[in-house]
Amino acid sequence: MQLSVDGQNRFQPMSRRQAMAAGAVSIAGMSIGGPANQAGTEDPMLLGTSRSLFDHYRRIGQTVGPGLLLPALIAQTHTLRELSVHAGSRTRQGLLRLGARYAEYVGWLVQETGNEQAALWWTQRAVDLAAAGGDHDLAAYGLVRRALVTLYREDAVQTVELARQAQSGRVPPRIRGLAAQREAQGHALAGDYEACMRALDRARTLLTGHIPDPDVPVIGTTNLTDPAGMITGWCLYDLGRPAEAAEIMEAQLKRVSPQALRTRVRYGVRCALAHAAAGEVDHACALTGRLLGDVITVGSATIAPDLRNLARVLARHPRNRSVRELAPDLGTTIQIITP
Repeated sequence: MQLSVDGQNRFQPMSRRQAMAAGAVSIAGMSIGGPANQAGTEDPMLLGTSRSLFDHYRRIGQTVGPGLLLPALIAQTHTLRELSVHAGSRTRQGLLRLGARYAEYVGWLVQETGNEQAALWWTQRAVDLAAAGGDHDLAAYGLVRRALVTLYREDAVQTVELARQAQSGRVPPRIRGLAAQREAQGHALAGDYEACMRALDRARTLLTGHIPDPDVPVIGTTNLTDPAGMITGWCLYDLGRPAEAAEIMEAQLKRVSPQALRTRVRYGVRCALAHAAAGEVDHACALTGRLLGDVITVGSATIAPDLRNLARVLARHPRNRSVRELAPDLGTTIQIITP
């Protein structure tokens, strides 16, 4: 991670030779764990504090651009890893597992910046940290995350394949449910309605039966009260049923907290796209107009494709007053958030 004097930061893997050439050895030699904690001690307070911080970071991530949060998250991930070296076995396991969740969250935010390669690197880092802490279930969720990358590449075959791999073996219901949702999105891309609905039915059953553990961060979204319902709307748009998709997503958006800005923007833009494709142009423009400021705030590269598609659909109605009024701001927003 590099931070310049003007506050800009970026993540870039480098070899040992490159690190030495950049003068990073002196920094790497600084121990962030320090000698403060005696080796082999158990410290539940340390783990509890770091767990609480993770929840706060996730809430903050809903309201700011990913680049603002990444430096703190990356530093926290490395801190947990180093602290685990000096901790007792139980604390060490907990620190590594929590560090894995930080790394997974970093991977998701990095994908939001448009850097798929770094996102996949951090996802694999999360799987490795979890395995070191005795958690082998996160490997399955890593496949779900990889399937999200292929979904945004519009690779239906790979999305379905990765999601199915994530559902094999003895995987917790929560992860299998999220994997079934991703499989449904892959089937929708491929235009397979029946397979999509079957996967969504499995997802709904698995996610509804999940009982959260208050001591463990929830895997996947925490801002959708009915994830399978929202993803049903998402899939119906890809299946060529925009009116049904818009109706479902509109209803689901009313259940999303106002504080969950990133979630509201992500699915709000998708909902506007469905309305536009269904011929409800004025409503689509009104919804989009309310979202554009927040789109810039959260700075999501994964929203950009839907926003570009929305602009193309609206461009078919050049005489519509709402379209003409929205076009300048919509074009500017697309330029700002496109990597």
